[in-house]
Amino acid sequence: MSPVPVTGVAVHAEPVARVGTSWTSTLCLANGAIWVGWYGPLQILLALQAAALAPAGMSKETVLAWVTGAGAVVSLVANPLFGAVSDRTTGRFGRRTPWIVAGAATGALALLLTAAAGSMAVMLLGWCLVQLTLNAAFAAITAAVPDQVPKRQRGSVGGWLGAVQLLGVVVGTGLAQAVGGLGAGYAACALFTILGVLPYVLLHRDPPLRPADRPTFGWRTFLRGFLISPRRHPDLAWAWLTRFLINLGNVLVLLYLLYYLRDRLHHPDPEQGVLILTAVNGATMLATVVVGGAWSDRIGRRKPFVIWSGVLMAVSTGLLAVWQTWPGAIVAAAVLGLAFGVFTSVDFALMTDVLPKTTDHGKDLGVINIANSLPQAAAPA
Repeated sequence: MSPVPVTGVAVHAEPVARVGTSWTSTLCLANGAIWVGWYGPLQILLALQAAALAPAGMSKETVLAWVTGAGAVVSLVANPLFGAVSDRTTGRFGRRTPWIVAGAATGALALLLTAAAGSMAVMLLGWCLVQLTLNAAFAAITAAVPDQVPKRQRGSVGGWLGAVQLLGVVVGTGLAQAVGGLGAGYAACALFTILGVLPYVLLHRDPPLRPADRPTFGWRTFLRGFLISPRRHPDLAWAWLTRFLINLGNVLVLLYLLYYLRDRLHHPDPEQGVLILTAVNGATMLATVVVGGAWSDRIGRRKPFVIWSGVLMAVSTGLLAVWQTWPGAIVAAAVLGLAFGVFTSVDFALMTDVLPKTTDHGKDLGVINIANSLPQAAAPA
């Protein structure tokens, strides 16, 4: 099936036609598959591997911090870089689809490499490659939304994306815990990642960019494009800072949740405890993530949703500090899910609303996504 000819002007124009259910559902599945590839390891597998591979004299927490921190640094560079490259990609398969396919396929191989690690060094290398490749796919998937979804529909689409991201965390954690063994857990996450992106890339066309409509390239202009001035774009700067701080708090909890249950609460089965808390968090998040985004579309306002969801998230993480019991952890997970559901959908719509240029969706969203990956480096430190 050959793509329908599309001019560069149409590719760079703000979309006005609403996207259908099939487009939204398959894009969401692809997005969720990438999150399975990330969070199966982050929630369970990396922590177990760090404990098994920790060199003499180094704690498992330190190993986990080095590995996830290095991966986060790679993510900081990879997401905006691949987003910018996809903005300029020409060919019959469009700008985004080639990077979705290549990123998911090589990401699956990187997961298998990480599974086979027999030392901390190989584990670190493997996880950095996972971050490099899956960020290539994620940058392209994220950019597809402002490319093709009109502004008045982005809250709803963002809500569904938030829902499947959460399901990706749950599925990734469940696969890692259910299949048994590090190798099987990584293999299951890798297979799901590949299968999850196929419906979108096979069923939907990505409007191609003609070579004649591609902006002229210069290294200085290309590199300067990653610097978005807070003075010229203050709304984007404030939205970025908000996302960074929220994600920093969230990563602090997720990264050390297994150790929190094992070493602080002395849970008899901390791996199962992580799965239970993730499921509770996911259930309450699903209750609000789509509704919050659709509601913000209807009233045409985003900021009140972001403010109040942030307050509730602060309350939930505070509970983990002052009520250190298993029931307290369950309540905190439930409250966090309610708040994070609203924040995820509305914040995504807010970010796409304040993008500076339609020609740079991939690059600009990549810079914005640094607010997701930078906390992964800052939290271990």
